Amino acid sequence: KQWYQRRVAITAGGHETNALKLMASYLPKDPAGGSPYQEGGALYALGMIHANHGAAIIPYLTEQLQSATNETVKHGGCLGLGLAAMTSKSSEIYEQLKNNLYQDDAIIGEAAGLSMGLVMMGSLDEDSLSDMMQYAHETQHEKILRGLSLGIALVCYGQLEAADATITALADDKDPVLRMSGMYSVGMAYAGTGNNKAIRRLLHVAVSDVNDDVRRSAVISIGFILFNSPEQCPNVVSLLSESYNSHVRYGAALALGISCAGTGMKEALNILEPMINDPVNYVRQGALLATAMVLVQQNDHLCPKLKHFKDLFTKTISDKHEDIMVKFGAVLAQGIINAGGRNCTISMRTQYGHTNVPSVVGLLVFTHTWFWFPFAHFLCLAFQPTYLIGLNKDLKMPKLKFRSCSKPSTYAYPPLLEAPKEKEKEKVSTAILSTTAKKQAKAKAGGGASPMEVDTPAVEEKKDSKVAEKEEEKKKEEKKKDEEKKDEKKKD
Repeated sequence: KQWYQRRVAITAGGHETNALKLMASYLPKDPAGGSPYQEGGALYALGMIHANHGAAIIPYLTEQLQSATNETVKHGGCLGLGLAAMTSKSSEIYEQLKNNLYQDDAIIGEAAGLSMGLVMMGSLDEDSLSDMMQYAHETQHEKILRGLSLGIALVCYGQLEAADATITALADDKDPVLRMSGMYSVGMAYAGTGNNKAIRRLLHVAVSDVNDDVRRSAVISIGFILFNSPEQCPNVVSLLSESYNSHVRYGAALALGISCAGTGMKEALNILEPMINDPVNYVRQGALLATAMVLVQQNDHLCPKLKHFKDLFTKTISDKHEDIMVKFGAVLAQGIINAGGRNCTISMRTQYGHTNVPSVVGLLVFTHTWFWFPFAHFLCLAFQPTYLIGLNKDLKMPKLKFRSCSKPSTYAYPPLLEAPKEKEKEKVSTAILSTTAKKQAKAKAGGGASPMEVDTPAVEEKKDSKVAEKEEEKKKEEKKKDEEKKDEKKKD
């Protein structure tokens, strides 16, 4: 049900004025309330709709979070409030989320830890980092640890060398979840910079750490650092894509998808294509997701292999014998490649070349679909429209003409999916027995109904019996002659 509510939110993305009306039937109404999953999902949906510009909805979400008593509703309220107040650095909202974190409830704490990072994103606030790291060492809940690991990474966003002290402390920690947070912090602190020192640090951890989650997160973070120079990413992760460790291979696939998103880059596809047939199911899932991210907003003219991959997605979804994890990846891939009615692309840059903060957040949290699949909806924050709409002063569409020096096929939409045509059943000719054929032949020869079959005449039977009797008499005569000859010999 939460999955459904978030899907509604993505459909309604940008409709801030009508958001409350649209979600009214799902939002909390009274203390008795309805389904907690429905209400928690609706609050999360409101945050998704107002992500990064939610000043109008923050009071409502704050009130709902304070009055909620169910942990599932509080989980959705924390996520919704964190998304709406993203990068606001509001101390009041931060304190409210921290109070929910200190309840030490695994479900509420995971959402609160992530939302604290969303609110304080890019601030590198020492008090916030101290609170989050201290509680991470005290809690016994792994879910809370994972939420805090993402939150800490977001606080380090864009801080470059200033975040090195925090990154070093996290990377040297005994807890693998905090080391994982250190790797994501490197990716966030140096996002889009292509910093060689940061890449070397991630590569070292990717091949040396004893924990698979840490190694996977280190490789994924390479994609965030190189998204401004995607042509370098295939060379960096090509050897990692052939690693004996399946988690490293999965990380290499997502790193390519993140850095090369929307480019249709052949070098990236050449690495990803063999990984689709990997023996490990989650590696195949990652390869399908990354392939769709690379091919988004491409057509057959720009990428001749597009049809092959789209057919592969469809085949994987319909294959009854395919692993469920791979099928889930194929379903998401089908949605990504057709995002926004094929009018959207995945980009971490604005049209002016600056880093798009919501896109970075969306892709980072999307990678945690590994732990909780509804995080996949965060990917909608990374979608950027690629269509052009002209309006006049009355907000009406005038008749416009554009001149394009490229062939129409360059910007043509990929062909729509066709419903499978039902094959007409071929009529199989009925088998005709030999006796039936004889009857039909006799009927044609007689010019009418076939005559009734009768037994052979009795005369012929009598002839046959006489011949048999003669032969028997001859045999008897021959036997007598033989016996007589024997008697004569005995007498002699």
